Amino acid sequence: MIQTQYNPDVLSCLANLSNDEVFTPPSLVNQMLDMLPSNLWSNSEAKFLDPVTKSGVFLREIAKRLMEGLEQKIPDKQKRINHIFTQQIYGIAITDLTALLARRSVYCSKIANGKYSICEEFETEQGNILHERMAHTWQQGKCMFCGASQEVYDREDELETYAYNFIHTDNPETIFNMKFDVIIGNPPYQLGSDGGNRDIPIYNKFIEQAKRLNPNYISMIIPARWMAGGLGLNEFRSKMLEDRRLVNIVDFPVSSEVFTGVEVKGGIAYFLWSKDYEGECRFTTVRNNNIISSEKRYLNEYDILVRDNNALPILRKILDKKESSITNILSVDKEFGWTSNFTGFDADIKKDQIPFYYIRKGKRLIGSISRSKIQKSLHLVDSYKVLVPKAGSDGGQKIPDLVLGKPLVVDNPSVCTQSYLFFSLSTKKEALNLKSYYQSKFFRFLVSLRKFTQDATRSTYFWVPIQDFNEEWNDEKLYKKYGLTDEEIYYIDNIIRPMDVA
Repeated sequence: MIQTQYNPDVLSCLANLSNDEVFTPPSLVNQMLDMLPSNLWSNSEAKFLDPVTKSGVFLREIAKRLMEGLEQKIPDKQKRINHIFTQQIYGIAITDLTALLARRSVYCSKIANGKYSICEEFETEQGNILHERMAHTWQQGKCMFCGASQEVYDREDELETYAYNFIHTDNPETIFNMKFDVIIGNPPYQLGSDGGNRDIPIYNKFIEQAKRLNPNYISMIIPARWMAGGLGLNEFRSKMLEDRRLVNIVDFPVSSEVFTGVEVKGGIAYFLWSKDYEGECRFTTVRNNNIISSEKRYLNEYDILVRDNNALPILRKILDKKESSITNILSVDKEFGWTSNFTGFDADIKKDQIPFYYIRKGKRLIGSISRSKIQKSLHLVDSYKVLVPKAGSDGGQKIPDLVLGKPLVVDNPSVCTQSYLFFSLSTKKEALNLKSYYQSKFFRFLVSLRKFTQDATRSTYFWVPIQDFNEEWNDEKLYKKYGLTDEEIYYIDNIIRPMDVA
């Protein structure tokens, strides 16, 4: 029996350079291309730009479609190749290495005008896949274009600076001196901003720059964190939610289902933006290669984008009561001024000192500290508290989800590090009743709508309504209070995991 040999697409097998420079699988590229109008592929004047070329997969798959779509208009295969590669598809590589890789996969030669190139009409070695080594423009220790740290990225010439061509200019239109119909790609996601301890998102700058070029269509794949959080993304998120030109967003809460072996916290999503569209955006959620939900809606109903279409009717019903938020009794980050790695306390519990709660290497520990060392939020030291860990669960990577870490009721007086947020109550009874509320699926469901990553910040609790904590709370009681239907209860029960009551 003759066995067919499997020859995988080499661009499906590439290892990623890093979590910030993720190679896009051809299957995902084609999903994105499928969103574009089909008449583009038979338009010999249409121009396509990948401003963040890595493997060249976007340009290659576009070329394939144009080769088929233009066959009748340009019957001669070589003339068709020459026309498409010189007049229709353009790329801006993100590094010297990816420029060579992209030319090799698109032109079949790392030298565009070399003898092995399938295009015969290029006059330069770069062809239409350009890369120019750029320098950051430093102002007060940061790049004025991308926000990179001068300390980290002001490097020797032989090292890569990651000063991406497309966004390190006020005039991106001069790179190719033409108007593009489609700008499409998978931009770098983040850069270290302060020596590696904190990362700043950068993908938003590529989207903003693409809009400045005024193309007919933009499609990019980016982390989904922008929908609810992300360092410095408030203005970007607001503009995206208000932009009625977004036609589609396809959301993958689990990034490894798209990028094998790569974890992008909060998942990833791709979108289609159309200059001439005005209306609702179709928001689609995909898990395990299955469409979980797909619905057309306006995105600016709330301050963040609720990525769960099925949750919206439940959320609206709860928020319609216009009750105060539980954040009114929730601490702020570093309420007592101590970071998670603070060490100025006693590891032993001493009777004449204040109990000090902290977390080290995932373990919850108790030490003590002199009252005289407490310089901030002194009015909260002597309250009863429900401590809740800031790090908990994984942002919905698994269903059903626990969402939050287990709470801890502590007597007064007490203090804690940044590892915890806490709810402040007047009596121990109130603290215990709040704990029962926190453990409910109802409570954690509302938190899950604003929590995309492991970190549960204060803002993730914003939609949880405050209750009367003179009484105990459970899901049955909460479902009845808010008039949830059997279908809504079933939905919550199936996506939120029970939390052991102890």
